[in-house]
Amino acid sequence: MVDDEQSAQQDTEQGRYVYCIIRTDAPRDFGPVGIGGRGDHVYTVHFNEFAAVVSNCQLIVFDPTRENALAHEHVNELVMKDFTVLPMSFGTVFRTEDDIRAFLKGTYDALSDVLQKMDGKIEFGLKVNWDKDQVVREIESDSEEIRRLKEEIASNTTTSTYFSRMQLGRVVESALQAKADAYVSEIYEALRDAAIASRSNKPIGDKMIMNAAFLVDREKTKIFDDQISDIAKKYENKLSFLYTGPWPPYNFVNIRLKLERAER
Repeated sequence: MVDDEQSAQQDTEQGRYVYCIIRTDAPRDFGPVGIGGRGDHVYTVHFNEFAAVVSNCQLIVFDPTRENALAHEHVNELVMKDFTVLPMSFGTVFRTEDDIRAFLKGTYDALSDVLQKMDGKIEFGLKVNWDKDQVVREIESDSEEIRRLKEEIASNTTTSTYFSRMQLGRVVESALQAKADAYVSEIYEALRDAAIASRSNKPIGDKMIMNAAFLVDREKTKIFDDQISDIAKKYENKLSFLYTGPWPPYNFVNIRLKLERAER
C-alpha cells in the first residue's frame, strides 16, 4: 500500500522544464507548446532583467527522442523571433520556480556577460558533401604516382602486389584528405568576413567533408546568405551544400545543469 502511494506521488510530482534564458522584465506566454505533449503553456520566470523560458512538466529525466528534441528546439526557435536566446541543454528540469530564480541569481554575472556577447546573433549550419567515388577518379587521373602503382598492380602477380595495393590506398586517402582540407579552407575563408565565429563539428559519413556552425549578426544575415549562394554556385558540379537556420546559438552557448543542483 505504501509503495503504491509513493508511486502515485512520483507520477504526479511536477517540475519546470527550462528551454532558454532571455533578457526581459515583462512576463510572456508563448502558448501551449511545452515538451511532453500535454499542452503545457510556455512562459517566463523572472529575476531582475533576466527570464527563464519554462513550462510545467513531470519531474523526470527526459529521453532525447525525436519528439522531445523537436519540442525543445521548437520553443527556442519560437522565442528567438523576438529575443536573443541563450539555449539551455536538452533535459534541464528544476523542481520549482524559486529554484529557477535562485539559479538566475547565482549565475547573474555570467549570464550578463554571455547575453552581451550573444546579443543580436544567430546560428546557421552548413554541411558539405561530395561524390567520393568521382573525386577518387579525378585524383587517379591527375596523379602520376597513382597511375604507376595501378599499372604495377595490374602487371604483377607476386607478393609485391600486396604492398603496392597498401601504398596505393595510403596515397589515395592522403590525396582525398588534402583535397577535402583545401575545399574546407576555401569555404571558411569565403565566409570569414560575414560570420562572427565558426565551429567545426565532426563530419557524418564518408561523403561529408564539412559540418560547421556559424555565428552571424542578424543584420548581416543577407550578406551571409549571399556568400553561401556564391560558394554553392562556384562548386555546384563538385560539392553539395546543406544550409540550415537560423537557429539559436546552440554551438556557441550551452548551459548544462544537473537536477541535483536545483535540489540544493
